[in-house]
Amino acid sequence: MVTDVASGLAAEVAAQVLAAPPLLGPVRLVCVDGPACSGKTTLAARLAAALGDVPTVHMDDLYEGWDGLPTVAARLSTWLLEPLRGARPGRYRRYDWPRGEYAEWHEVPVGPALVVEGVGSASRVVEGLATSKLWVEAPQDVRRARAAARDAGAFEPYWDAWARAEQAHFAAEDTRRRADLRVDGVSGAYG
Repeated sequence: MVTDVASGLAAEVAAQVLAAPPLLGPVRLVCVDGPACSGKTTLAARLAAALGDVPTVHMDDLYEGWDGLPTVAARLSTWLLEPLRGARPGRYRRYDWPRGEYAEWHEVPVGPALVVEGVGSASRVVEGLATSKLWVEAPQDVRRARAAARDAGAFEPYWDAWARAEQAHFAAEDTRRRADLRVDGVSGAYG
């Protein structure tokens, strides 16, 4: 994503989010969703900074391994949404990918905003609770090259199965259409 465009987008979205009333108890929830390696993490980091260095939760920490996408919305709801809606800190247990099991717990404080990024972050479970839902997309060849560079090929054996799981999830959740804003993860263009 082009840095100056992404920074401008983050500042614009942050201003809109902070001007809006919180919908998740006292928290303004921002969800950054889209397919693997489309640019979600980069945009989420810029958004969190523009919102005043608010916490970011990565969905990668919530999946129960490569088959965890179908059940991640329940963990998102139970661990984060329900407590925050009640003005209590949320918490999640980080999934340790190399060990193949959940590891330590992390607290998510009640604050003015929270950014949740990753596949499934804008699922229907956040409907009525998210102040803003962003969809980030990029061509598959770009995303696959990013995965190879980022993970030194570790993602490659799982790419096809994960892509099928993503497609099924996005179709069932109608994620792209339900997004408040669509972002090109290559150029940074949005609308």
